[in-house]
Amino acid sequence: MNFERNNPLTGAMASSAVAMQASDMPAIVERAEQGFAGWSVLGPNARRAVLMKAAVALEGKQEALVEAMMNEIGATRGWAMFNLTLAASMLREAAAITTQINGEVIPSDKPGCLALAIREPVGVILGIAPWNAPIILGVRAIATALACGNAVILKASELCPRTHALIIEALAEAEFPEGTVNIVTNAPADAPEVVGALIDQPGVKRINFTGSTAVGKVIAKRAAEHLKPCLLELGGKAPLLVLEDADLDEAVKAAAFGAYMNQGQICMSTERLIVVDAVADAFAAKMAEKVSAMPAGDPREGATPLGAVVDQATVTKVNALIDNAVDMGARVLAGGKGDSVLMPATLIDGITEEMALYRDESFGPVCAMIRATDEEDAIRIANDSEYGLSAAVFTGDAARGLRVARRIRSGICHVNGPTVHDEAQMPFGGVGASGYGRFGGKAGIDQFTELRWITVETESGHFPI
Repeated sequence: MNFERNNPLTGAMASSAVAMQASDMPAIVERAEQGFAGWSVLGPNARRAVLMKAAVALEGKQEALVEAMMNEIGATRGWAMFNLTLAASMLREAAAITTQINGEVIPSDKPGCLALAIREPVGVILGIAPWNAPIILGVRAIATALACGNAVILKASELCPRTHALIIEALAEAEFPEGTVNIVTNAPADAPEVVGALIDQPGVKRINFTGSTAVGKVIAKRAAEHLKPCLLELGGKAPLLVLEDADLDEAVKAAAFGAYMNQGQICMSTERLIVVDAVADAFAAKMAEKVSAMPAGDPREGATPLGAVVDQATVTKVNALIDNAVDMGARVLAGGKGDSVLMPATLIDGITEEMALYRDESFGPVCAMIRATDEEDAIRIANDSEYGLSAAVFTGDAARGLRVARRIRSGICHVNGPTVHDEAQMPFGGVGASGYGRFGGKAGIDQFTELRWITVETESGHFPI
């Protein structure tokens, strides 16, 4: 039996995929275990060659991937192409680290004892990917795990099953051993049972999940029952601080990109503009002018910087946040409530801590401007959040920016750059309600390998008994 995903803008069927059931999971995990047996014993250069082929194969599906993202989630062509470019880079970075999975010789106090610390593949890794950056996050869920010699199961999002399936098709063309790369698709109503069944399978050794904090907590609790490690990249409420010595034009460009790229549906999206009073009025005027010039439109026509949000539920949520803020005294400087999934880019000034928009992740094209008295107050406001994924600070003094960045509680912080910034080789992840663990480059090796201590005795033993 199949389930359908409809285009959020037109309502027409965008894709159809197999509605797998919890009862199907044991066989899929068994298949992955068989794939692990073959893939894990290949040398690093053999794994590298296959991953490099996978990057080329993924790029070869460019038009199919762009079309799938447009139809399934309302993405613009620009966002889809950015996804493809970074995802291919992630596969090439994974290929590069196959020979960087290093151990060490540790000096032992025991005479004649050669002590080794080595990293070995874990087994079957479950990667659960979301819809908002589907190529990037689908590939990220499995690339480094494969580089380390593991087999993988990609649990596709119910909102973009075709996009995620195209990733697996590309990897199949690269000729991974049978069973090494697997995909699970399911109807939305079956997600809890399917994911639970996968986590419960003894053959699944680790889980990585990118998505909401609420669901991340459920997954972590389920995994904890089996003492299975998780890597969780969850929600965000990214602050962008504008200090009095900042280049306001640069800050506006970065803020507009960070807040409204992909309609604000990125975990790193700039949700809070924290601007010191000395430049708040000037910044607000420049930012409002920029935001007013960023219309939303049908992504298939490619004529606007913003496309559609993923569903009507997002419209309802964002409109409620706007209503709550305005009712409590905030001012809409640009945009406003939406009446369809083509929501306008919206900027709201005068946000205070009593308003829902101050704390709640919107995951939509609305950005809160919060005024701070000075640098110290701006840092306080930035840290007044349960989330801690990405952040940014704009200042004319790089040393000052670095000092401020060190005081912001987040996994990522950029000085004079946008909160939305990702590269395959960087350690990506958050703190607090934004999760734990790191994707990217060598940092990912620790997440997808087991560190073992092995000794070799080279002299006769001497024991007290």
